[in-house]
Amino acid sequence: MARKPGSFAVHTALLFDPKQKAWLRNVSIEINPTTGAIARVVTRSSPDLPSPLPPQDIDLRNKVVLPGFVDSHTHIFLHAYAERPATQQMRDQSLVERTVRAANHARAALLAGYTTYRDLGTEALGNADANLRDCINRGLIPGPRLFVATEALASSGSYEIRVENKVGLGLTVPRAADACDGVSGVRAAVRRRVGDGADVIKFYADYRRKVMRWPNDIESGDGPGNRILFPPDNKKARNPAVPLFSQEEMNAIVGEAALAQLPVAAHAGETRAALMASMAGVNTIEHIFEDTGGLLDRLFEEMKERGTVWVPTLATAEIATTDEIYRWCKAAVKKAHDQGVLLAAGGDTGTFNHGLNAREMEIMVESGIPVEDALVAGTIRGWAACGKDQCGFRFGWFEEGNRADIIALDTDPREDARALRRVSFVMKDGRVWKRDGMPVDMISVPQWPAEEEDLSRDGSSSQGWFEVPS
Repeated sequence: MARKPGSFAVHTALLFDPKQKAWLRNVSIEINPTTGAIARVVTRSSPDLPSPLPPQDIDLRNKVVLPGFVDSHTHIFLHAYAERPATQQMRDQSLVERTVRAANHARAALLAGYTTYRDLGTEALGNADANLRDCINRGLIPGPRLFVATEALASSGSYEIRVENKVGLGLTVPRAADACDGVSGVRAAVRRRVGDGADVIKFYADYRRKVMRWPNDIESGDGPGNRILFPPDNKKARNPAVPLFSQEEMNAIVGEAALAQLPVAAHAGETRAALMASMAGVNTIEHIFEDTGGLLDRLFEEMKERGTVWVPTLATAEIATTDEIYRWCKAAVKKAHDQGVLLAAGGDTGTFNHGLNAREMEIMVESGIPVEDALVAGTIRGWAACGKDQCGFRFGWFEEGNRADIIALDTDPREDARALRRVSFVMKDGRVWKRDGMPVDMISVPQWPAEEEDLSRDGSSSQGWFEVPS
């Protein structure tokens, strides 16, 4: 095919296009390395390629090619709760440690094929996610394209780091959310998030806010000996998820975000608050682990009518809930799929370690969702979760002008249940980060100038930069 000057091509034999929800044969993708975008998508007449192949071209005909994965619910500053509880990470780990960990998380995610992250809250680090996003965009560290929420919104006394003694000791702990109340208060909070650099507004539609009513060692992070002896037998009655905002407040959050042209994500552990959030017009609803008052069918009808995307975070349900709740979650996701509710794949990654993100799509398939629909949830539907064109980019499918995010699997996910873990090639924005299963470090590093070069301090030095060879 005739090339545009400076472009190169990625050649495939088997490619999945989520927009068509189809497996395509003999597709070549021309890429503009200057813009990092797809210049053209061409279907070849045969599997063969011209010989000799241009040296800059990439032959992936022995792989299964997909768009880069999108994780629609992550926390880049958290690591697995099995290693350290979230409260302790937020309360005790330093800014430096959490930032170093986040840089490692970003690289692990990219090498696992995740070229885009929707990061829904720093968990007590303010707008550090916006700063990390900018570091990635400036080429300082490798990582997915980040769309960040900075701090989530919650009503007063709701999503907080809990301690039993706040009196007389001058004790302060990091704030875990931007507390706001009332219609004017939530509008002001959205404006604060916009000013802090948010790409998406997240609010807690509900949460387990009554932890201090019956505190125990599990919820507080304390050791044995601090248990309440005779709490209610039913743990749900002890600390249920309850709505944090009124319908008017939720409507105001969504309305104010619309003025800033930002999408809105709503945390909802149960169906009552999820229904309120969907009625308010949020773009996505996160989680839903229980049905309150038999509202699930009504909720699905509302979501389908409005086009609300559900991010069910099944991977977190698998590790952090009971077997009964986990089974209910999988059945609910299958029911939602069958009824036409839009699903996006996001594992609440950070509750388990980054790089293991594909587990979310695996569980979708295990729940009875076809492989093709799970791949849609993990690619183009992730773009929808990020706000579609509001996010400023197009990704998740192959089309001229889209970001050149391309990954390749060693095996076919229609035949291998663990194929999504076998990512051997990763390209983001036209730059290769993994090839033949090995990382390709391409961060620019300073090179000493030639001896004859002027090293004057007047700004006239032409010190060069080079890229580490692969």
